[in-house]
Amino acid sequence: MPKPAPRQGPGRPKDLDKRAAVLTAAKTLFAQRGFDSVSMEAIATAAGVSKLTVYSHFTDKDTLFQAAVRSKCEEALPESVFDVSLRGDVRERLRAIARGFHQLVMSDESLGLHRLLIAQGASNTKLVELFYDSGPRRVISAFQTFLQGAQQSGELDIPDPARAASHFFCLLKGEGHMLQLLGCPLCVTSCDPQQHIDSVLELFLRAYLPR
Repeated sequence: MPKPAPRQGPGRPKDLDKRAAVLTAAKTLFAQRGFDSVSMEAIATAAGVSKLTVYSHFTDKDTLFQAAVRSKCEEALPESVFDVSLRGDVRERLRAIARGFHQLVMSDESLGLHRLLIAQGASNTKLVELFYDSGPRRVISAFQTFLQGAQQSGELDIPDPARAASHFFCLLKGEGHMLQLLGCPLCVTSCDPQQHIDSVLELFLRAYLPR
């Protein structure tokens, strides 16, 4: 007589769906209203779950904010894009990272959060630290590790991977990111994302491809 299939733990898929709904609500509300103006109850309401559910997944608002920032980064830049064990054309792997990063920093949530952090950062340094540790620092560190792998494999010649990682991301932001932060309409007509990404990629490779 065949054995019955093992039963899945009760509530697990539902719990994961609720967690995802909380993160989605948090990413939207933090970007729109800022950290101080958003309560855990407001996030619970937007996510369609109870406040107890929010606290069961995220112990406090700091933890939820950090998780929301990480989640937004991972949407555009999943860990797999930085996998140093993968092989293939280094140009195309860099292009995938460049596209993901550009998509991330130009997203409405990212731009909204940046504007709020600029406005509130001087009076709330803890919030800035939470954001930087959960977002930019993690992304830069992952890319630095990627570049170190490309250096070791001989695909790139990068004496200072940390500085090169910072240069790459700053170049990708470029003028377009500043215009978007300012809400300048010129960005719509003057910034072609693909041309910008390609030009940054060519400049970076010109500097770091082995001679």
